Amino acid sequence: MSQEQPQREQQEALKYGDVFNVNGELAEQPIAPQDAAMMQSAEAMVFGQTQKGGPASVMQAAAAKNERSGVVSHEDTTQVAGDEGVTVAETQVPGRRIVTESVAGQILGQYVEPLPVTAGAEGDVVEAPIAIGEALAATALVAGEKPVEQSDAAAIRVAEARATGSSVVTPGGLAATAQSAASVNERLTQDVDKITLNDVLTGAPARLPADKAATRQDAEGVMEAEIRNNPSLTAYPGGVAASVAAAARLNERTA
Repeated sequence: MSQEQPQREQQEALKYGDVFNVNGELAEQPIAPQDAAMMQSAEAMVFGQTQKGGPASVMQAAAAKNERSGVVSHEDTTQVAGDEGVTVAETQVPGRRIVTESVAGQILGQYVEPLPVTAGAEGDVVEAPIAIGEALAATALVAGEKPVEQSDAAAIRVAEARATGSSVVTPGGLAATAQSAASVNERLTQDVDKITLNDVLTGAPARLPADKAATRQDAEGVMEAEIRNNPSLTAYPGGVAASVAAAARLNERTA
């Protein structure tokens, strides 16, 4: 009986895999109070405060439930989080910054924010919308080490078509390169040997024959392509679809 009770409590724990799109050892770990505290501190350093509805607040709610159920204590830290770290990293691209929140190297959340811009001729603030090509370049910065899969190639193909207004795949272009990379990677067994998103998407804006501001419709099309071609029917956090969606949301807010 004494062995059955801990097993029952463990099953009731809210794990990282229950609330975030993560995998491996992290997905099986209960969210602990000190994990949430570390993420809150990291968010405060970058944003000046904890983000409402962000990873830190989600972790705090999950950790509080786990503590109430007796699965973890208030001083507990998940081993994988303690060993590999909780981070909120900022990357700047022209006109905006990308903030990525991770635990043990796996992305829990991502934000795209505008940077201060210069005033227009009559003193009005002028901010250029984020183009699809810029969103693809941001993917290389945020998820660049991810090996290219068929879902990524499909998303890039739709993104290129949306950016250029043409469904014709340009020889040697982003979509063609991504498809070749995905096909090559399927034949390789070691991730270290595979072609990554960074290899394919670095300098994306300059490699598109035409480009346009990302819209909600563009984001929906890219997201559908990525999910439809992923066996798990999910989009990769910080990947192609997520980056285009983030760009579209920011464009809507600043329109």
